[in-house]
Amino acid sequence: MAFIKLKPIPIKERLAMVFIRYGQIEVRDGAFVVIDEVNGERKHIPVGSCTAILLEPGTRISHEAVKLAATTGTLLIWVGESAVRLYAVGQPGGARSDRLLYQAKLALDESLRLKVVRKMFEFRFEEAAPERRSIDQLRGVEGARVREQYKLLAQRYGIEWHGRRYDPKEWDSSDIINKCLSAATACLYGVTEAAILAAGYAPAIGFLHTGKPKSFVYDIADLFKFDTVVPAAFKVAAQRPEYPDRAVRIACRDAFKETRLLKRIIPIIEEVLAAGEIQPPSMPEDSQPPAIPEPDSLGDSGHRSS
Repeated sequence: MAFIKLKPIPIKERLAMVFIRYGQIEVRDGAFVVIDEVNGERKHIPVGSCTAILLEPGTRISHEAVKLAATTGTLLIWVGESAVRLYAVGQPGGARSDRLLYQAKLALDESLRLKVVRKMFEFRFEEAAPERRSIDQLRGVEGARVREQYKLLAQRYGIEWHGRRYDPKEWDSSDIINKCLSAATACLYGVTEAAILAAGYAPAIGFLHTGKPKSFVYDIADLFKFDTVVPAAFKVAAQRPEYPDRAVRIACRDAFKETRLLKRIIPIIEEVLAAGEIQPPSMPEDSQPPAIPEPDSLGDSGHRSS
């Protein structure tokens, strides 16, 4: 029987995310497994079916497991307790230079950047952005509307709301709603970054947000935040569970499934960037191919593979 090369599963058909805590991650018999060294238990993780795997404190991962995740196009994210802090991110995608140049050209030209920001505003609030407004002015309008949305959700769920306040270094100092919101946005950021990389774009090149390693992640995540994770966080906070971060993750998983987020996110990225009304730049005529040609990729244009 001829060997059939399996391609990575498209982002839109995957599970949203998996959290792993306390265990050694290995590849055994070709499978991605988490081994509990104390109890001798082994748990299989469908690595190729996940968009992102978040590794919490107490996990160790082998070189072979990292390689398998990269080959299948699954993003590995090293996070702190309850996923409040992010330490490092693997990069299985983002391998398209033409899309990176296209994104950079849109971000560097002020008139094109404004068009993209206006499209984001329109998508988020379902109405056209006010005319003759700068990006700073639109940011101010957006901030006022977001604060009002938080207040309305707090009223709906009967939660005392004092604003979005949290300290990543002092998790226990936050009230329950801010804990839930922090855990919820961490879930959304992980899924969003995985989609951005798989599509071949750069997380750092933002339009409304700038100057941060995840600026574009924040831009895109904000388009979906109040349709998915923010209502889920308020709903969980109103129930006051013993372990709010775990309850929020489950609620976010369900929200991603109900809203079909993974099917929508990459097309929305393309739609938002298309508002700039330019074509991706072509390769320079004097460009040279690699000295050592790379083998054909197993995945789509954005995936890296061996």
